[in-house]
Amino acid sequence: MKPDEIHPQQARENPEPREGTSPVPWFVIGLTAALLVFGVIYIARSGLANPPQWGDGRSAAELRGAAPAAAGAAVDGAAVFAARCVACHQAGGAGIPGVFPPLAGSEWVLGKPATLAAVVLHGASGPLTVKGVRFDGAMPPFGAQLNDAELAAVLTHIRSSWGNSAPPVDAASVA
Repeated sequence: MKPDEIHPQQARENPEPREGTSPVPWFVIGLTAALLVFGVIYIARSGLANPPQWGDGRSAAELRGAAPAAAGAAVDGAAVFAARCVACHQAGGAGIPGVFPPLAGSEWVLGKPATLAAVVLHGASGPLTVKGVRFDGAMPPFGAQLNDAELAAVLTHIRSSWGNSAPPVDAASVA
């Protein structure tokens, strides 16, 4: 067919697709080469091939962490409270209104230590009235998770924090 014999319908058609690979664009090749050169220079200049001889200066004892508390050492009641109690009773001891009772100013906290110890050791469920507000939740028992020293420490922390001024609890009285 001669070019002057092409019908207008044929002229608007696209050419047939062809199979095969297309060459990789030059900017992609250039970018890859630049990143490769940068990486080689970075590794050569920073010394990543040779680990530092002196490390970060910490001793082996520091890397192992703190030694466990010795028998008879004082237990931090605030740490026990933060690990076991703060999720429900909150860091300020205010609890969550209608859900978890407050510990700040609670007659249960300021009352007999044996009653408070029994609640922590054996848990509590059913209606409980604190500061005139009824709570129908449940508290899990912590007797299997806390030893006597930890129990006494957390009770002392609760009884002396957030404006509470009850006397401390010793481990012998909760045993």
